[in-house]
Amino acid sequence: MQLLDIQGYSYEPSEQMLRNMNRILVNSGGWILDRRALSSTSYEFTLEVELRSILDLYAGIITAGVELTRSNHLALTDLCTCRLHLMGSSELQQIIGLRLEVAFLKQLKLHNPPATTCSVV
Repeated sequence: MQLLDIQGYSYEPSEQMLRNMNRILVNSGGWILDRRALSSTSYEFTLEVELRSILDLYAGIITAGVELTRSNHLALTDLCTCRLHLMGSSELQQIIGLRLEVAFLKQLKLHNPPATTCSVV
């Protein structure tokens, strides 16, 4: 079985993102093997998906608001290309293992916002 390690980040609220990701992973035909919090700002999903469903999974991850690096986009695109060339083949039943780590970036807060007063002379 092929294993793909994907890291991403999101600006979405973590509670909303986790609900959406659970739904997306299941709807794309994936089997969630494990899900756990790595820290207060990151979460990990371990799942398996058939090669035939990799495009649905990829689109779902992006739709959920997960930002991926260029190398992660290329890895998922390669799998989608393999899927395209194997249409009608029994190799589409190949299982792909995936570990998806998502970091939730908090919005920066200004500790000392600039003064916005003006005076009229």
